[in-house]
Formats: sequence, structure tokens, C-alpha cells
Amino acid sequence: MTHDHHHETPRLTAEQTAAALAPPAGRNGGDLVVETLHGLGATTVFGLPGQHALGMFDALRRSSLEYVGLRVENNAGFAADAYGRITGEVAPLLLSTGPGALTSLAALQEAAAASAPVLAISSQVPTAGLGGGRHGYLHELRDQQASFRGIVKSVHTVRTASQIPSAIAAAWESALTAPHGPVWVEIPQDVLLATTTLPVVTAMDATPRELHPRPELTAVAAHLLSNAARPAIIAGGGVVRSDASGKLRALAERINAPVVTTYGGKGAFPWTHPLSLQSWMEDRHTTDFLEDADVLLVVGSGLGELSSNYHTFAPRGRVIQIEADLGKLESNHPGLGIHADARPAVSALLESVAERPDPTAAERVRTVLTQVRERIAAQDLTLEQQVLASVREALPATSPSFWDMTILAYWAWSAFDARHPNTMHSAQGAGGLGYGFPAALGAAAADRTRPVLAVSGDGGAMYSIAELATAKQYELPVTWLIVDDGGYGILREYMSDAFGEATATELSRPDFVALAESFGVPAVRTTPESLSEDLAKALGTPGPSVVVLPALLRMFAPTHL
Repeated sequence: MTHDHHHETPRLTAEQTAAALAPPAGRNGGDLVVETLHGLGATTVFGLPGQHALGMFDALRRSSLEYVGLRVENNAGFAADAYGRITGEVAPLLLSTGPGALTSLAALQEAAAASAPVLAISSQVPTAGLGGGRHGYLHELRDQQASFRGIVKSVHTVRTASQIPSAIAAAWESALTAPHGPVWVEIPQDVLLATTTLPVVTAMDATPRELHPRPELTAVAAHLLSNAARPAIIAGGGVVRSDASGKLRALAERINAPVVTTYGGKGAFPWTHPLSLQSWMEDRHTTDFLEDADVLLVVGSGLGELSSNYHTFAPRGRVIQIEADLGKLESNHPGLGIHADARPAVSALLESVAERPDPTAAERVRTVLTQVRERIAAQDLTLEQQVLASVREALPATSPSFWDMTILAYWAWSAFDARHPNTMHSAQGAGGLGYGFPAALGAAAADRTRPVLAVSGDGGAMYSIAELATAKQYELPVTWLIVDDGGYGILREYMSDAFGEATATELSRPDFVALAESFGVPAVRTTPESLSEDLAKALGTPGPSVVVLPALLRMFAPTHL
């Protein structure tokens, strides 16, 4: 069912009309930016100032928006990404021209891959310099947009002050349209600095349309699922983002379908539920089980490399794929493609499927989990399992965690019980280093009432050291666990396996405890035995903290080779 939204234009009161006719003096284009953000419902902005962008940053002084400034633009992008993931709201990211803007590219790639609604607003050279002429302005690029067009969902260029509110509102709506993602707005320096007599921007509505499934497709999918002999469900990140985990659980229970979550869908289904295959995607027993399903429902996942055991997964049954990103529909496996957001699609299925009793389903799930456990147990990896169990024990159930690209995170993708939807996030969308700590800072800025955990290796940690200053400046409740193995541990393993020895993976690094303390952030060096206690204590203490674990962890053997 579709609903047409007819938005009435709100009428102003006499006082509001008077205010619009006589706006306060001393405002510029930058004020229009922050007024528009406020009018759209933003409360927090991230960023880093630069010469061309100063009009925007000066305007923050005259607004109620909370500003969180990071020390590197890419880290500011990671913080905005996490804010967007945790809240489901748009995360504004204010950047300068040229080098400042370009430094955010890797973070925007992660936001695009993970469908995080980041609204990047960058300055641009003065209007006279637009169009590719070689004027020699500071920070000048021939075509700044071109660097972003292949990464973000949409690009919006402003050339006059009157265009600012509409351009930002259009970008906002684009960022929040399923699938969520990063968007790009650029505004020339002179437009930001020029005084304006335009009235103060009032409340704006940029609510996107819901993406509903087509009813004829829902009918076919419900028929297939109701009559399946061995149905199974793969729950991806789309389930988490659209807040559909409760409906997914009801559907799985009604048709007695085992559920596995992808790494992006961590927490989408209860870990200890009798129908839960957990998230052992990188395991042949799981892959075999999913291949054996006669009807496989894939919700909110494109079945990319990490969700298909490195593309070794070859389903033999009918595949039903519900996906908000049109480009991902049937991109890896043919099936019944349903272009819809997860929540309305699972809702529609729930109304249409018949009860499907299956006394064997829970038993089959137990068999697979036992096989997985025995495979790992045969590999002498007790240290790794102990460390992961200690992290789970120390972390409060509702606290979010942010994992960098590091061996402990690769374990966590498969083996960590996220306990709640939307509490475990990693950089596995784009796979860039340095995500964990700045992302955790963004999540803490969104909700200061819960401690947040960041997990990095020593290599990834070196990307984010500058943000210890940010953590301290805003007293953000983030505990940073750094697993120090003296190098790029996973690359060391990959190279040793592939070439017999590793090159360029060994790293000289600082004394992380002393370094953290020099920023005024309390730090402790721990051991696998005392990790749980030290981590729990750090998480229970207000403000930022660092826990360093010197340990050489190993990965479990892959099953896709």
C-alpha cells in the first residue's frame, strides 16, 4: 500500500512574519547552513575548520548545534559515520576545500559501503574560480565534485545564498532515503562569507518516502516460504538499519526458519535463540547448511564477499532477496528480487505467510553449531577465544562497540554475541584502517549515558592517535582497547601463508600507555588473564581511557580455500 504525503505549507504567526521581514543583522551564508541544519532536526555536527569554510564555523557560534571537532578530516568522517549508524539520523560533517575535503574520502567510502547517512558539507574556492579555470586559488581543484561523485549517493553544488537551504534539504533527504548513505554539498567561500538579508530558516521537512515491496512479489515470496521444506534466512545490515529485528524474529518463528546474521547484521537475531545459526559466515558447515536450504530468504544483504564465504557460497534452492539498494538485487545470485526496505517488506511477509511447523529445525541448528565449535576447538586457539570472551564479559550489554580492521575484530565478526541490534559496528564495509576509535567517539557524542568500546590493533591505532586529544577535550566516555602485536597482524598472516614470509608488516610503535597519559587520558597495560577486570574498570570510569593488551593473536583457518 502506498501513501501519498500532502505537506501543507505552514502559515507563520504575526510574530514570525515580523521576524522574517526584519531578520537579525550580521548573518552570512554560513548562518543559512547552520539554520538549515537546525531546521531539519540536526543537533550535533562534526568537522574540522579550514580557511574557505570559516563562514560556516563562525555561524556555529550563533547556533545551538553542538560541534565536535576532530583532528583529522578522515577521522571526523568516521565519527559522523558512527553517529549516523547509532542514531539513524543524518550526521552533518563540515569540511574545508581541497586537501581537507579529500582527506575525508576513505571515511565516505566506508559510509557508502555501510549505508551510514553522512551529510558532508564542504567549502569551495570562490565562485569566480568554479568551472575548471586555473586561477591559482589556495586549495583549488579542477573539479572537486569529481573526486566524490563515484563514492557518495548524490552531489549538490551551491552558487548563491538562496540555494543553500534547498540544496542541504535535498541532500538530507537523499542521505536518509533507503539505503542510507553519504551525500556531498559544496558551497563557495564567497557565498559563505557574504552577508545576507534572507530571513532565518525555519523548520524544514525532508522526510524520505518509505520503500515498500510490490504486493505481487510479497505474495510469491510468502507462498514459497510457507511451502518450503528447509527454509533458511540470512539477515544483513538492512535489518539493523530499518529496525526490523523484532519482525524478523516473529517471521522466523512462524515458519521455523534458522537464521544466520551477516557481519553487518550483527545483533539482528538473538544469539542464543534455538533458531540462531549466529554469524559464522566464514565457515563451510554454515555455507553447506545454507546451500541445502530449498528456500533461502536474504533480507538486507547483497551477499558480498564476506557474506558468502568469499564467493564460495552456491545456493541450490530458490533465493528471495529483499534489498533497498537496487544495484545489489540479484547482483551475486539469481532469485526473486524484491526492491524494498527490510522493515515494510518483512512486515508484509508476516501478514501473508502461513504457520509452518518443523520439529527438526532447532536440532539441525544445534548440529551445525556443534560442527563449527569442534572445527575451531581442533585448532588450539584458546587465547583468542579467551580474549574475546573477556571483552564480552566486561562490556555492558547495551554499550556499542566499534572494531577496527584487526584480528580480534575478524574473530568478533563470527564469534561475538552483539546482544542487541545496532550495538556492534566495524569497518568491514570498505575495510579501511583507523575506523574503531574515531567511530567510537562519534557514537559517544550521540549518547553520553553509555560507555563505548573501541578495539584496534597497534597498526590501526596509529591512524587515530591524534583523536586522544579529541576524546580528552570533550571528555567522551570511550574506552580504547589496543591489541599490540607489533605490526599489521592479519597482513603478516596473509603474506606468510601466501609467500612463506611477510614483508612491510613489522612496525616500530610507541609506548601506548605513556602516550595516552601524555594526552591526560588514563591508560593501563593488561594481560589476557586480567583483561576482563581491567576493561570493566576502564568502561566503568567516566571519560576516555586506554587499555593496552600486548598479545599475538592468530586467525582460525579459513574454509573457502
